[in-house]
Amino acid sequence: MFKKITATLAAMSLCAGLAQAADSCDKQAEDKKLAGAAKTSFLKKCNGDSAAASPAAAACDKSAADKKLAGAAKTSYTKKCVADGGPTAAAAAAKPDATAACEQQAADKKLAGAAKTSFTKKCMADAKA
Repeated sequence: MFKKITATLAAMSLCAGLAQAADSCDKQAEDKKLAGAAKTSFLKKCNGDSAAASPAAAACDKSAADKKLAGAAKTSYTKKCVADGGPTAAAAAAKPDATAACEQQAADKKLAGAAKTSFTKKCMADAKA
């Protein structure tokens, strides 16, 4: 329950930060007296830069690098990850406690790849029994 509340609060703060960034970008466009296509282009770039500078975006980029993603796969993963509130918020919201415990045990044993998957499946089966 605590993890879900934490994930919700993190997502809300991210949204608030993005809203402030959008207001800031609008203010900058007004200060530069931009209009039409120039304003639209500026706002798109400004809002994109603001989103990329968020802590969730940085964490998602690191997570994508850890997973060795590149190109379109990295872009798609990062976009979804940021929308979910970051890698830890997405993992906490998507996994029940038993799964998180099994994942932690696998990490403690330094398992990776097929060994990790096999261990996690067996651990989850044992937890359900």
